[in-house]
Amino acid sequence: MNIVDRFLQYTRINTTTSREKGAAGIMPSSDGQMVLAQLIAKELEALGMEDIVLRDTAILTATLPSNMPVSAQSASIPTVSFFAHLDTSAEQSNDTKAQIVPYNGGDICLNAELDIILKHAEFPELAQYVGDDIIVTDGTSLLGADDKAAIAAIMHALQTLKANPDILHGDVKVAFVPDEEQGLRGAKAFDVESFGADFGYTLDCCGIGEFVYENWNAGDAVITFTGQSAHPMSAKGKLKNSLLMAHQFISMLPAGEAPQYTEGREGYYWVKEMTGNSAKTVLKMDIRDFTKQGYQNRMAFLQNLSDSCAGLWGEGTVSIHLADRYENVANSLEGDASFPIEIAKEAYARNDIQMNAIPMRGGYDGAVLSQKGLPCPNIFTGAHNFHSIYEYLPVKSLQAASAVVVEVIKITAERHS
Repeated sequence: MNIVDRFLQYTRINTTTSREKGAAGIMPSSDGQMVLAQLIAKELEALGMEDIVLRDTAILTATLPSNMPVSAQSASIPTVSFFAHLDTSAEQSNDTKAQIVPYNGGDICLNAELDIILKHAEFPELAQYVGDDIIVTDGTSLLGADDKAAIAAIMHALQTLKANPDILHGDVKVAFVPDEEQGLRGAKAFDVESFGADFGYTLDCCGIGEFVYENWNAGDAVITFTGQSAHPMSAKGKLKNSLLMAHQFISMLPAGEAPQYTEGREGYYWVKEMTGNSAKTVLKMDIRDFTKQGYQNRMAFLQNLSDSCAGLWGEGTVSIHLADRYENVANSLEGDASFPIEIAKEAYARNDIQMNAIPMRGGYDGAVLSQKGLPCPNIFTGAHNFHSIYEYLPVKSLQAASAVVVEVIKITAERHS
């Protein structure tokens, strides 16, 4: 099966994540994710993979055994792994109706009846793909390249290796996980120790050439403000309004350090949700920073601010709960542990792809996997405009992602045999 047909086959299965079921602890949160996992499992079996395990959570793992001769000391070759997620974002839940468009420049009409246009003026990077075939939506759904392009790229790489036994490689492991789109739930449930890989790569996001080995150190804060109720007719000196406490607290956050004012490696405090009344108000925040020290400073600032406000407004008026969500992948790729980055650089170069290392202002499965002890930077899939009806995937970029996976596997064997 060619890689485009493979990708299109995956898009026909609706794997929209369900926030409601996810919040209830159900995994996978949608039936389509298990359907897709079952299909991939059958394809892995047909390719001759070993140790295929599909769990009731829809976490699917398999192994391509080493084909290195014993004389090459294949036991010393580290086991490389590749990850993709099964679900698509909840922004759109309609079935995908993908179409392939030969791109000759200008705008792309996605849906003439509904007058939905992918406009070059809004997405100028389209100019990079003149002369290429581009896979797009019909304007009524996501394309699902996030992350089915990754699944297709990984599966095509395995197919390439099986069809070309002269390509020597060590053990290769693959994993497909559910519900990445809501808090990296599949990665959090993933058993890294039993998986048995030494390092890995996720394939998720980004145009051709992009590579991620930095992302946020991420945490959550829940601040509870407890007031004192009183009837307004006799409230003087008695009423403590928790809503006003929360607003005062927010006003004391550093000006300009919010998502709408920051970019690149600039961290922030994100006031996400506030609920309550004059008696009790709960404020929820996200904390993000690329550096360990910067992250620790932000968490300490919130703790100190909470303590200071409690001292000002009275005992029991303010309490805070701080929690870590995930770490920066870069924390796991320092010093001698940086070899996955070097292998990827060489794999890009062998495919005449200029690597563009970018900091990811968000989380991805690799952040959780790295924190669990499996260093896991991220390779591009080639797709653009994730979580949007304007999502699109240039065919050559998809092919390039798969070619990089093959080269990573080859280079891993060459360096250690």
